Amino acid sequence: MNLQKLYTSTLTLQRNEYLKAANTTDTNIYFVESGSLRIFILDGSEEQVIRFGYPDNIIVALDSFFLEKPSEFYIQALKKTIVKVIPKSVFYEFVEQSEENKKVFIKMLEDLILQQMEREKDILTSSPKERYNRVLARSPRLFQEIPNKHIANYLRMSAETLSRLKKS
Repeated sequence: MNLQKLYTSTLTLQRNEYLKAANTTDTNIYFVESGSLRIFILDGSEEQVIRFGYPDNIIVALDSFFLEKPSEFYIQALKKTIVKVIPKSVFYEFVEQSEENKKVFIKMLEDLILQQMEREKDILTSSPKERYNRVLARSPRLFQEIPNKHIANYLRMSAETLSRLKKS
């Protein structure tokens, strides 16, 4: 699907800059042109990474996008990042234009649901080695785009454990 005609603006984020802070509403869809981002939530004082975005990925605060309400999720640039912005209204206008566009939207939703199910399986897998192997098999590019400390957080393990697993 070619989303380029839907972009209304481009944002450049510096390293560690927030695209979205907790308790804010964000109904945009972002296409990552360059750089990388993480979506995380605070659990007490601990950050818990739930998703990453890097070039050619779409990233969105799904709960805020659909409900149009504030979300507890943060979206933060891990390095200088450029994203293209598609507002919800523009995207939904596109979806309503044809049956083909509706099918594209349904396919996107199916992909997101399946990705979320894989993430839930990752979280439920007790062995750090199995979690690492599952994510490596599914998303090898992640290990090239994202710093190890954030991958370790995503995998619910220490950076040292991740380092050992990568060496073995």
